[in-house]
Amino acid sequence: MSRTTSAKKSETSNEISAAVPEDRIPPRERIVSTASELFRERGIRGIGVDAIADAALTNKMTLYRHFGSKDELVCETLRRASEKAGTIWRDLEAAYPGNPRAQLDAWVELRAQCLNGEPAGCDLANAAIELKGEGHPAHEMIERHKAEQRDRLAALCSAAGAREPQLLADTLTLLLEGARVSRQAMGAAGCCGHFAKACHAAIASFA
Repeated sequence: MSRTTSAKKSETSNEISAAVPEDRIPPRERIVSTASELFRERGIRGIGVDAIADAALTNKMTLYRHFGSKDELVCETLRRASEKAGTIWRDLEAAYPGNPRAQLDAWVELRAQCLNGEPAGCDLANAAIELKGEGHPAHEMIERHKAEQRDRLAALCSAAGAREPQLLADTLTLLLEGARVSRQAMGAAGCCGHFAKACHAAIASFA
């Protein structure tokens, strides 16, 4: 039995549709969701295309028909992760229309919840570290994603009336990325447990 057909499934795999049988999911979607899970668990360099194809209930020929290379597949999994992370801004605007300060406070709480939901850390940050110095095509995507997230945060800080919104955005970004690393090194009960409190203190200091 394939590892992905067992009870151990990641949130990414389940996002496709819990109601759709595995063999009814299009091969491309199975490959991407399975690769995302395996990269998260074993690292990008720790898993090969044969194992990905087998776990996705397909074969290497099918994988290469959808993705010209493993690097292309890596980029697609990170693109999906970037899109998912980007939905937070739409959610904030929908929940607190016309209230940027409430959106900023909610950003902190949502990120605190995400920290508890990503025990393996940020997929894009992990990939940036693992692929550092290799000239991998994913690097440009990762850099662009992180810059866009920081710029959206800076715009929100400005709209919320913060002094030096650029610096506040950098501060909150550093707290988030640091909390992710701290969770990996010290667990959820370590320093990252104070993420929300530290962010709210930073926001208050720039009011």
